Amino acid sequence: MKELETEIFDLSCGMRLVCRKAPLALEYFGVAVNAGSRDEKVGEYGLAHFVEHTIFKGTDRRRAGHIINRMEAVGGDLNAFTSKEETNVYSVFPRGNLSRAIDLIADLLANSRFPEKEIDREREVVRDEIDSYLDTPSEAVYDDFEDLFFVGSQLGHNILGTDADLGRFTPEVCRAYLTGNFHGGRMVAYYLGPESPRRVMAKVSRGFDGIRGRGQSLDRREPASVARFDIRRETETHQSHTVVGARLPGLGDSRRDTVALVTNILGGPGMNSRLNISLRERRGLVYTVEASTTMFSDCGLFNIYFGCDPDDRDRCLELVFRELRMMADSPLTPARLAAAKKQYLGQMIVASENLEQGILSTGRALLMTGRVRTPRMMADAVAAITTDDIAEVAAMLRPENCSVLSLG
Repeated sequence: MKELETEIFDLSCGMRLVCRKAPLALEYFGVAVNAGSRDEKVGEYGLAHFVEHTIFKGTDRRRAGHIINRMEAVGGDLNAFTSKEETNVYSVFPRGNLSRAIDLIADLLANSRFPEKEIDREREVVRDEIDSYLDTPSEAVYDDFEDLFFVGSQLGHNILGTDADLGRFTPEVCRAYLTGNFHGGRMVAYYLGPESPRRVMAKVSRGFDGIRGRGQSLDRREPASVARFDIRRETETHQSHTVVGARLPGLGDSRRDTVALVTNILGGPGMNSRLNISLRERRGLVYTVEASTTMFSDCGLFNIYFGCDPDDRDRCLELVFRELRMMADSPLTPARLAAAKKQYLGQMIVASENLEQGILSTGRALLMTGRVRTPRMMADAVAAITTDDIAEVAAMLRPENCSVLSLG
């Protein structure tokens, strides 16, 4: 994995900036805001996602059409997304257009006006998005599981919100959310491209000088643990969609690299993952089985997903639990651990070629943990993992620690 020149700056407006210099013909610039669906009030579920949609609908300086065309006119893209703990706005563009991107994104984050006619139209777009998501049970089951697993907490509702809450999002509500949450102390800017880090820093400092520390501080409380559950909901689908989940430590925990390696061994993208061999290759019970993690600032969630014939659901669950027990009770041999590390490190090299995901991950790391690790640091951390480390994480994933939700 190639090491890029990386510098981090603390800007006068309160935000931080991470720059990675690379000899590219294009540039990436964006801002991650430490505000997501976790920070919404009761009765305003879905507001963070709705604001992310509607900041493109007009500012004090620009109408919606001008916003759309600003980066597209030079062949670039302007994108945004919302998660439970962050909102991201970023652009990819041919080199030489960084000032244009900074000016536009700063305008969106500081001066969005949320025109009533525009947000009324966008409300219907989001309703369609909700309907589309509900029509995809292989995706909806993850949100339904988190709603149960984090019930009663700030993480216990999905990002899109509900139709009822959407009707409450007036221009005033949107502006109040923006001014309360989008300020320098809650932002990280990130850049990847050929510009020198100090030149980027000077441009970002000028462009974001008006977004200084203002608004409210974060008020996040770690979710309480819930009693283990095993729920099956009948739906009109041809497959049964199942998520198995267990609690993990959060982003700042020192075991996160071990968690990632264990997840990869069990259900990573390779066809040789333990779960894929057991459920698909040996028995033909599933087309898809995969393991993943969702890491928040103060806790995490390990998930296994599989889709199968409804009649095979219990058998598949039995096999999943068997693999989790084996992972905890049968330590990896040094040779198997070395092979698992080699595969995972190779996958990291392949993934590093996805520049967009790489710089997004870099921005998130600085936003959530306050630091950025180089590829060499991550590789060294994986190389240092021991069989005892694997056993410690695997013990968290024993079947008795897992909850289950099936749709269908």
